[in-house]
Amino acid sequence: MSRSASAGSVERGWDGGWYRVRTDAFEASFLPSPDEDLDSVCNVDVEVRLMDGSRWSATVFTVAEVTRLMEAWAGSGEALGGRYFSCSDGLIVRAPGINSVAHVIAGLIENDAFSEIFQRLADD
Repeated sequence: MSRSASAGSVERGWDGGWYRVRTDAFEASFLPSPDEDLDSVCNVDVEVRLMDGSRWSATVFTVAEVTRLMEAWAGSGEALGGRYFSCSDGLIVRAPGINSVAHVIAGLIENDAFSEIFQRLADD
């Protein structure tokens, strides 16, 4: 891309139930739980709108959250007793938090890997 996805101005804030991060290259709309600490978010749905107007989505998990889920499923029997994890629109990141995920999104855009991971949504 000709423009860095992480450069320029960044705006962050609540818009109803959504927490939005706007940069010069994208707008990410996160849907955390209402009382969740934004620096600790480890499992969250996100919709990203690129500057060309296209819309994309993913469910983001931290490595620790995937481990926690698989351990819980080992007891419940879900996912063959926690022996696997599958999510059609999943993105696994190392560090928790909305800001951390926004940096990953920016990096994926900069490295032209974004469309390989996020799922395209119908345009408005």
